[in-house]
Amino acid sequence: MNRYFIRLSYCGTKYNGWQVQPHKGTATVQGTLENAMTLYLRTPISLVGCGRTDTGVHAKDYIAHFDLSDIQDLPSTVYRINKILPADIAVHDIFEVDGGAHARFDAKSRSYQYDLHTEKSPFHPFSFYYVYEKPDLALLNEAAAIILQYSEFDTFCKMHSDVKTTKCRIDESFWIQDGAHYRYRITADRFLRGMIRLIVGMCLQVARGKVSIEEVHTALATKQKLAMDWSVPADGLMLCDIKY
Repeated sequence: MNRYFIRLSYCGTKYNGWQVQPHKGTATVQGTLENAMTLYLRTPISLVGCGRTDTGVHAKDYIAHFDLSDIQDLPSTVYRINKILPADIAVHDIFEVDGGAHARFDAKSRSYQYDLHTEKSPFHPFSFYYVYEKPDLALLNEAAAIILQYSEFDTFCKMHSDVKTTKCRIDESFWIQDGAHYRYRITADRFLRGMIRLIVGMCLQVARGKVSIEEVHTALATKQKLAMDWSVPADGLMLCDIKY
């Protein structure tokens, strides 16, 4: 058996995240892709993804792996699978890797971006419409920089998560602005369930004066939730880069 990496992107709006769910009839990206590949390759395909994405979250550079006997024509395989897939999932490449390569465990870092806009527009399908006043970029970045000083993130982990550790190595955390468009970028070795949406919410709450910088430091130091935490909508969140 040979091991292959598959690189894809998807709009997560209609899906209950990446991972196959035990509830019958639940639409997931993994399940939809496995069904299309199984149909074309005429053998059951089981994918291992580089990580989970929650319901409604998008990805423009997602990696998964699978095992299969030799595929003779990889470009044609990509084309045929794309013909079967719905329009909101696109396969960009399939390539053979070392037999021990692992899409999830070999990933050194993952980067996400969160986009929001402060002026109503019909042309922002992957961006959260932020209806409050334009946030101050300096305050957003002051809040974003706080998490670079910590390694444990109970504060930004959804309740009832089954993770064994809340430790993460954060490599970058910053905001940029272009007029009414704001983008947050974060890179880490791993992420907790709901973590990024809570961090974005924290930054926006700081910019609105609802949460102070001192309160964020205290919450992180004591591993407590913020009194006014906010998990922003999923539609602005996108997995954008995986490094191996």
